[in-house]
Amino acid sequence: MKFETRSFLLGSLCFFLSGGIQAQQPSSAVIQAQQQASSPRRFVETPNPLPYDLILAHGHVIDAKNHVDKVTDVAIKDGVIAKVGDDLNPKDAAKTVDVTGYYVTPGLIDIHMHMYATTGEKNSYAGDNSIWPDGFTLRNGVTTAVDAGSSGWRNFEDFKEHVIDRSHTRVLAMLNIVGAGMRPGLIEQNLDDMDGEATGTMALKYPGIIVGVKSAHFMGPEWKPYDQAVKAGNIANIPVMIDYGARRPERPLYDLLATHLRKGDIYTHAFSGHRGEQDPKTLKASDAMLIGRKRGIYFDAGTGGASFAWSVAIPLLQNGFPPDSLSTDLHITAMNSGTKDLLNVADKFLAMGQSIPTVIQEMTWNPAQEIRQTQLGNLSVGSPADIAVLSEEHGKFGFIDMNNTKLMGNTKLICQLTVRAGKIVYDLNGISMDMWNEPPSSDPSLSSHWTTFRLRTTRTANEPGH
Repeated sequence: MKFETRSFLLGSLCFFLSGGIQAQQPSSAVIQAQQQASSPRRFVETPNPLPYDLILAHGHVIDAKNHVDKVTDVAIKDGVIAKVGDDLNPKDAAKTVDVTGYYVTPGLIDIHMHMYATTGEKNSYAGDNSIWPDGFTLRNGVTTAVDAGSSGWRNFEDFKEHVIDRSHTRVLAMLNIVGAGMRPGLIEQNLDDMDGEATGTMALKYPGIIVGVKSAHFMGPEWKPYDQAVKAGNIANIPVMIDYGARRPERPLYDLLATHLRKGDIYTHAFSGHRGEQDPKTLKASDAMLIGRKRGIYFDAGTGGASFAWSVAIPLLQNGFPPDSLSTDLHITAMNSGTKDLLNVADKFLAMGQSIPTVIQEMTWNPAQEIRQTQLGNLSVGSPADIAVLSEEHGKFGFIDMNNTKLMGNTKLICQLTVRAGKIVYDLNGISMDMWNEPPSSDPSLSSHWTTFRLRTTRTANEPGH
């Protein structure tokens, strides 16, 4: 499966066009803050004297940043990528896992989810409409999830305490421009609570964790939500993501993308057709979308519960308008309807003709650049060791859009193994594990360096199970 040059060219073109907002390599303090905010639980470790903690051997590595598309090995040490190379020696690692026949990719990044599930507020994305991240991320190869505006500057610290700081998944956030967050009724429409300065100030307090500003679901004719979001983005040097709410003639999509947003901002729900994304006569991308791409604005799938239609997506893709990033807009409706999870979104784009390397790029390196966290989404030496191991399954599959119509496809990506911060946190079929009736294949005393699962020989007779 050769990496198609056109997929890199498309991605490179979009990112070069966005040069007006420079992606900055996060400082060591930012990276440390992210790791402390959300990293897998650790056991007391016996020092590992070997060069590596874990080798994933003989997998088909796809790393768009480094233009890698071949069968090779990936080695991990102390939570970061230590080496990518051919025929690494299994004796140099505490554990070697044979991943022959699988894709090995950077941990997937979903830049549009809703995860503020702790408040108990009914019919609220700062409450019962949100989902707990770990139940929907690691099993799908997603190691970084961005909450897209569920909290605002007034309640972000509550979200951080109760979700971000307690998740195995790396959870980042875009602050809602509404200070009270994405809450029901008139709360979300309150122009008086849209404060760019307060939002930007809160973002500056948590660099590398707050990675963007979100405006969503606004029904009125005013430009204030978008202009205040951009003000906050300028203060904190972070991008703005727009869910454009109601379609209003007073604020046409063309004006939003041509004048109000900046290069490097993000327009989500790009294939919904709700707000003028598609030319009604040609069925191609509208002039608004074309001017936005020309200016370097990113277009994110954000399929959600009601934001993706085959009648929009297929003509746009066929006429040269692919997404920059794939995301789910995952919440309690999207999780059981057409979206389901990030790999299911990728499967839809495979069914529409994109290649596996292309959709992987749209779930790894592209979104890492969009949120300016370029230490993520790649397998460079020294990058966080977040990895997805995926299988390519063939059969007869149906994929659903917001209108409950389907497109048939013959390929699905299945997550077999997920590594987060250097440790295996999900293993679908036990490919990292020994047979029950065979001796250990690795030193059990070193297991805590490469897995979060407790091996049978590391539990004492008096230790309770959970």
